[in-house]
Amino acid sequence: MTQYTDHHGPDGLLVRGTILVVPGRGETRATYARFGARLAADAYRVRVIDPLALDAEDTAASLTELETRLAKAVEDTASQDGVVRPVVLVGADSGAVALAALLGGARSPAAWWPNALVLAGLPGPSAKTGAAGGTWDAELDVRTSCPTHRGRLTQDPEVRRGSLDDALPDSLVGAAYDSEAPLPTLLLVGDSDPLADEEALARLAKSLPLARLSVVHGAHHDVLNDLQHRSVAAEVISFLEALRGDLRPLVSVRSSAW
Repeated sequence: MTQYTDHHGPDGLLVRGTILVVPGRGETRATYARFGARLAADAYRVRVIDPLALDAEDTAASLTELETRLAKAVEDTASQDGVVRPVVLVGADSGAVALAALLGGARSPAAWWPNALVLAGLPGPSAKTGAAGGTWDAELDVRTSCPTHRGRLTQDPEVRRGSLDDALPDSLVGAAYDSEAPLPTLLLVGDSDPLADEEALARLAKSLPLARLSVVHGAHHDVLNDLQHRSVAAEVISFLEALRGDLRPLVSVRSSAW
């Protein structure tokens, strides 16, 4: 059975990089169809894998499973010329926690290892169960104000309702915020996300050697898919393009009235 969904760029354009997306709690691969299509339109190869169930009793096994999935997903994108780099991993919610814990630990880098990370909607270490309110409408209010995204989540029979009330393993959340990943990392958070801890994210961004923390005004927990998704996708693309140029932004503002 296929464990991922692919989004390809326009015909005739060279692929600019390989992006793997790890969904969060309750989400499906279809949750990231809009995000994947937008990045693919800029000639990036985007692959969305199935969300990972985190086992609080055996977090090491969960991370090993994630590493195995990612390695296969990356390797399976290879053409005759190999995997197109940079390889960038994008994680949302529990997917962000798992990626930060996996790549920020003491594991030895493997051949498939990514060139950069995007961590979106990383739950705060103090985020409590029950924050989503116990009803679907309350959970949607935590997730997003975008009517299209709310509709997509509601109409997808595979979306697991109530999932944001599931506790994340404390050890993995702690490992995510103690990450020492040497990779360029883009942290994305909505300033209306009740599960976020901006102070903890700011400390994480300062502790990482190559991190950028971008706060999305008015965005909720599903920051990649909220009402501001176009601007968020543009921020991700800007990060990807800067990554291709040794993290030097291609555009700088010398004068502006706004």
